[in-house]
Amino acid sequence: MKQVLITAGASGIGRAMGEAFEAAGYAVAVTDVDAAALAACPDSWACYEADVTDEAAMREVIAPMGALDVVCANAGIAGPTNLVEETDITQWKNCVSVNLEGAFLTCKHAIPAMKNAGRGAIVLTSSTAGLYGYPNRAPYAAAKWGIIGFMKTLAMELGPFGARANAICPGAVEGERMEGVLAREAAAKGMTRDEVYNGYAQGTSMRRFVEAQDIADMAVFLGSEAARSVTGQVIAVDGHTENPDPRL
Repeated sequence: MKQVLITAGASGIGRAMGEAFEAAGYAVAVTDVDAAALAACPDSWACYEADVTDEAAMREVIAPMGALDVVCANAGIAGPTNLVEETDITQWKNCVSVNLEGAFLTCKHAIPAMKNAGRGAIVLTSSTAGLYGYPNRAPYAAAKWGIIGFMKTLAMELGPFGARANAICPGAVEGERMEGVLAREAAAKGMTRDEVYNGYAQGTSMRRFVEAQDIADMAVFLGSEAARSVTGQVIAVDGHTENPDPRL
């Protein structure tokens, strides 16, 4: 049976990925820092409480797994909602550490077995914030742009060994995490939650948010043989973001 590892896999986009990969016939392993969310995962999943910024913890989880067919480096946090000059360096470092360094450490410890096996696919979760500038979201945007550069390098290094790397850029995704972003942006901009929500929605061709399932379906495709020649690509699943907020 094929194996997939998903970081931050106990809730949100990661949970949707786990369910989609299991439906596609994969053995699912997830890491998360939320013990309660991990406890609520299906009994068929291998669940590990681990912080992606802790190299020793990630090594301990990944090394015994051997060659993974797919790794979804999905862990991330929204970070602060402040102007650059109002952003504390600790907030900056924490956001970049989880979003970018977490992906690096996950991939670092999965790659050797992939190379030895001559197969594997890495799917990194970036964001439309990795494609556009986002006011009040500098640490997050910087980290998500970094994910794309990291992915492009991975694709070049892995290709000769039969493995691939791609990045998904979700847009605004319905769910608890985005609700927190909306609330913070509303407070920072002196707007209502609905005004911010509508701004995001109106900035897309489809005039709506996407669902976690949309991201999960793309991850399964990128991990599959159907995508065997797809590598080094940045794929937005966002209803086509024309502008993060057309009022800006």
